[in-house]
Amino acid sequence: MASPNTTELVVVRHGQTAWNRIGKQQGWLDSPLTGLGTTQAQAIADALVGERFDACYSSDLGRALQTAQIIAPRIGLEVIPEPGFRERNQGILQGMTMAEFEREHPAEYAHLRGADPDWAIPGGESTRQLYDRHISAAESLANRHSGARLLIVAHGGVLNSFFRRATGQGIASPRRFSLYNASINAFSITAERWTLLLWGDTHHLRHLATEDDW
Repeated sequence: MASPNTTELVVVRHGQTAWNRIGKQQGWLDSPLTGLGTTQAQAIADALVGERFDACYSSDLGRALQTAQIIAPRIGLEVIPEPGFRERNQGILQGMTMAEFEREHPAEYAHLRGADPDWAIPGGESTRQLYDRHISAAESLANRHSGARLLIVAHGGVLNSFFRRATGQGIASPRRFSLYNASINAFSITAERWTLLLWGDTHHLRHLATEDDW
């Protein structure tokens, strides 16, 4: 149990989606969980049964909600949608593979691969806007649920923001850590001081078939 002034966030990434498999960028668009993705969500639920959580929040995008709605009943909670935990709005990139984006929008592709955190994809968000939104949403929940243990179902972008906040890595620095579908991760927040407790735990997925079997 968290101390009275500390909020623990257990954060899971949604299960594999159809667009994950083929490399299409989702952003605020959506695609359904694959068969493997659904099984991954069930495996998360199995791993968390018996643990105490005070509330379950989820990004309001379909792939996260679909994952959360598989997990939450198993731990006796309702899902509370939280738009602040959406993935990055990727504007004109949404629905395209990176190869398609590079071919059709070479200038924008070069910007995307650059290190400017304030450059926004046309029609979308910048890295800084994304980071600020994610951290603001998390710290708002921590203030409202001081001393609680919360489950959050979200996206790779959310995990990226949280990891950087907890470890002090700059938002423009290269990513040198993995973001696994259906991984379990944990952070604590005390007076807006973040601590990384668990990262990229996938032990609950080891018995599953690989994506090539679906």
